[in-house]
Amino acid sequence: MADQIESRVQIRVFLQTTVEEAKVTELQNKIGNIQEVSKVTFVSKEDGLAILRESMGEENGDWLEGYNNENNPLPISFTIEVYDPQTVDDVAAQIQAINDADETGPIYRIKYGQGTVEMLFKVTNAVRNIGFGIVIGLAVTAMLLISNTIKMTIINRRREIGIMKLVGATNAFIRWPFFVEGAMIGFISSALTTGAVLFGYSKIISLTQLDMSLMLISLVPIKEIGWLTAGLILVIGTLIGMLGSTISIRKYLKV
Repeated sequence: MADQIESRVQIRVFLQTTVEEAKVTELQNKIGNIQEVSKVTFVSKEDGLAILRESMGEENGDWLEGYNNENNPLPISFTIEVYDPQTVDDVAAQIQAINDADETGPIYRIKYGQGTVEMLFKVTNAVRNIGFGIVIGLAVTAMLLISNTIKMTIINRRREIGIMKLVGATNAFIRWPFFVEGAMIGFISSALTTGAVLFGYSKIISLTQLDMSLMLISLVPIKEIGWLTAGLILVIGTLIGMLGSTISIRKYLKV
């Protein structure tokens, strides 16, 4: 969702009403050659008026009543998309530099939501960082719980471990069952988690599909991420179980 919100960040470049057609083409090529720019779309005066009517909606349509292609007051413009939304500030500065270097000054205004965009990036970065922190915290908690489970298993089986040592069992032979147990705990737990996550996510999609579409945000269809999510959770869960058992074996199993 953070990526979708950021991807809607665009730069609008409005040109002077007196700019010549050749200059428009030249300016479009120069902007398109900026390394961070992925796409430059020319917006004519007619297209601009149509977009404005659509954005204002039917309830505010009277504000544009009487305007047509002949008395259209809007300037021609470019809509610019970038590969990395967080570079819009730098790209806008480069476009301004192109305009400053041209003695005719063809650009009237560069608009990209300066001030609002920076706040938006702070929010989306915070969302990512908080999510990453929660994942790390849950992983550490799970590892400690599995480690404690293996510790209790080792304590409860210390008699059997002693007998195995007396009959000549190797250290690796004694450690291996506990290592496998930790991996199985992680795998089974992550399998249950996978089922709960995918089921819950499918319900969220069905319940919030309309609300999300009104906010111009769409959740990724479960068929696109189901197998990837399941695989990642199972692999990471199993690895956490193995790591937790390894910590417990080293600390409590003296063989």
